[in-house]
Amino acid sequence: MRPAWSVLVLTTWLGCAQGLAVALALVALGAFGGLSVAQGVAQLALLIVLLLGAGGLVASFLHLGRPERAWRAAAMWRTSWLSREVIALPAFLGVAALCWAALRWGGALSQLLAFVLLALAAVVLWVCTAMIYAGVRFIREWATPWTLVNFVLMGLASGFILAALLFAWQGLPARALVASALALTLAAALARTALFLRNARLQPAGSLATAIGVRSGAIRQISRGFTAGSFNLHEFTHGASAMCVAAVQLGFAVFGFGLPLALLGASAGAAQPTAWLLAAWLLHMAGLVLERWWFFAQVNHPQNRYYAAAH
Repeated sequence: MRPAWSVLVLTTWLGCAQGLAVALALVALGAFGGLSVAQGVAQLALLIVLLLGAGGLVASFLHLGRPERAWRAAAMWRTSWLSREVIALPAFLGVAALCWAALRWGGALSQLLAFVLLALAAVVLWVCTAMIYAGVRFIREWATPWTLVNFVLMGLASGFILAALLFAWQGLPARALVASALALTLAAALARTALFLRNARLQPAGSLATAIGVRSGAIRQISRGFTAGSFNLHEFTHGASAMCVAAVQLGFAVFGFGLPLALLGASAGAAQPTAWLLAAWLLHMAGLVLERWWFFAQVNHPQNRYYAAAH
């Protein structure tokens, strides 16, 4: 399929915002023992959450043919995961803004409740986003629980790396966050490998014979039935060479997981880990964009079995 750059930006930036929100919530709730976060750092991190989320939201409008009708996307919330995401995304940003306000004007209890809501909103948004793809049963590369697992783990990894970077930059103890980011990045790499191995074993469902209801095994398609281009060819075929797709796959393995893991390991023992963490986060985010491109490009939409068979 043809990857839309607006969707790549939306899912990678938003996933990082969700991961950062969860990291802040866990720190605020005392999940890291004695680790705490200063109010100024927490407010800065929440502003970054809002900026990343808003940037992803703006990017998503670029994918629409009629952006002025975007509000209608929420109308099918009873049956559509996309509609649910359209509702969950502003709700997540609203809760992040509520957390910022609670830190500035609220008491300790209101702050804790706000962070609990923030973590829950992040989880709900992950489910809605991942199920847009996992719920498409006829695209078997996506129709698996691994899709949700990968969305969550990659978002958590990028968010925790950014959280560790912010803590280190402000001179706060970041060792626990670095260790968590390292574990999450490794888990994301393993989960992505599991999904790749699972998809590599998939066999196409049906054949030309079953498509037209005949028993002959000697069917050969020689024409698409038209000579001009079409919407199907543009939207469901990325047009990149096999070498390009393989290079992107190698790129996200190296930049998304390999190098960030090495840099996170180096930062754990560094007296000044900020530069290591900044490099790890930037490379990881670049690798996630490549991964998300490959996530779309490697999918073989069923209609391509017809269009790709005759040139």
